[in-house]
Amino acid sequence: MPHFIIEYTDNIKDQADIPALLEKINAVLISRSDIFPIGGIRSRAIELKDYRVADGKEDDAFVHGVLKIGAGRSEADKKAVCDELFEVIKSHFAELFASRYLALSMELKEFSDAGTYKQNNIHGRFKK
Repeated sequence: MPHFIIEYTDNIKDQADIPALLEKINAVLISRSDIFPIGGIRSRAIELKDYRVADGKEDDAFVHGVLKIGAGRSEADKKAVCDELFEVIKSHFAELFASRYLALSMELKEFSDAGTYKQNNIHGRFKK
């Protein structure tokens, strides 16, 4: 962990540059290697084809991010990382936000130590 998952509506696919967003997200998480092991960082995007926004009368769009982390980080660290990630999202979509109806949101999900199962040999590469 951490894992970052972006869901976005398909009506913004051509303007969203999702690979660049994922790169920016990973850069934030890597910069916090003091609290997140680099070998555990994952980001991914899910393009939504079936959705309805508000009353469905406009070509509304949304982007929703979820940061999933294991337990053990301080409230201050969690807030700082989430604030930075949401600023990245807002900045990345600023031009699109200015030109169309778009909802941006993000949430944090924290798992207890008993709530996840993991096996990962990528960590060893970063411990050398």
